Amino acid sequence: MDFGLNFFPVFTPDHKPASQFYREAIALSQIAEEYGFEHVQTVEHYGTPYGGYSPDPVTLLSAIAARTKTIRVASGAVIPAFTHPLQLASKLAMLDNISDGRLDVGFGRAWLPQEFEWLGVSIDESRRRFSEGIEACRRLWSEEDVVFEGEFHSFGPVTLSPRPVQQSGPPVFVASASSPESCAAAGKAGYHLQVVPTIVSHETVVEMLAAYRKAWVEAGHAKGAARIQLKYNCYLSEDRDEALRRGEEMENNHVELMSEAAAGWLRTSSDQYKGYDKLVDKAREYDFGKALSAGKILAGNPDDVIGQLDASRASYGDDLCISIQVNSGYTEYRDAERSLRLFAEKVAPLFKPRER
Repeated sequence: MDFGLNFFPVFTPDHKPASQFYREAIALSQIAEEYGFEHVQTVEHYGTPYGGYSPDPVTLLSAIAARTKTIRVASGAVIPAFTHPLQLASKLAMLDNISDGRLDVGFGRAWLPQEFEWLGVSIDESRRRFSEGIEACRRLWSEEDVVFEGEFHSFGPVTLSPRPVQQSGPPVFVASASSPESCAAAGKAGYHLQVVPTIVSHETVVEMLAAYRKAWVEAGHAKGAARIQLKYNCYLSEDRDEALRRGEEMENNHVELMSEAAAGWLRTSSDQYKGYDKLVDKAREYDFGKALSAGKILAGNPDDVIGQLDASRASYGDDLCISIQVNSGYTEYRDAERSLRLFAEKVAPLFKPRER
């Protein structure tokens, strides 16, 4: 197992200034690098307290890259549907240069209806825009005099400037919410994978990863080269009761703000997002204890979290990178730093890193 650090801001402006959250993210990233973490990543969302404090992952990741030397910086994820591919490929190539070739690019479809409305993009086009955007970025990173003719964008001939540091461009990850079919498509294409076990059942995650690994092998990609990131919220303390109390408070805040952001599905429907109309009802049924028992979060003292990771490894495989969130912005910085240091010193050493 490898380990990374994930920043998904979920807080209201009265709780913490945005500038403070960014400073905390940079400081925690530097600590994670000191402990040998594999990556740091952040999301792309707009206009609500649910992720909206990270409208441009490239900006925050550039600040982190400028203050670190070895840790990889990753988008988790950027949204091709919301940006012209020439712009997106260019700014990601710029970040690859700033980080001296430490960039991993996770691409996602987005799922909040109001974001599509605000940006003037049809939600029913999300999958096609997603696929087209990845194709265009990859060509721009690896080819010269690119002429691109897509459904949504046509341009060229153009040679990207700056060129990425990494040959043929940064590694590509696909963020998959719940679909084994999308995981299989990612594996067939040779893309790496980002999954959030919190939002789906244990059985679905097993099915998603099995479909991905099977498609990867059948497509003839190099054995052992696939990279799979699983993202967990993590609440850690030497005092189990304190960690669980704090974890429940943080999770309830997360679910409340997610429910408010997801309320757009009460007036929206799309055959590209089956079942999303039930998200608000599912969120209202959330129970911290049940989520903890089901292995959807990491919480407790170091021994508890070691056991939870052992269970995750037994269920999902040992070829994983676990990306933990210790600071959602709702968290006090001292608690986030303490969780990170405890994890790095007492949990991570018991899990052998992947061979790279």
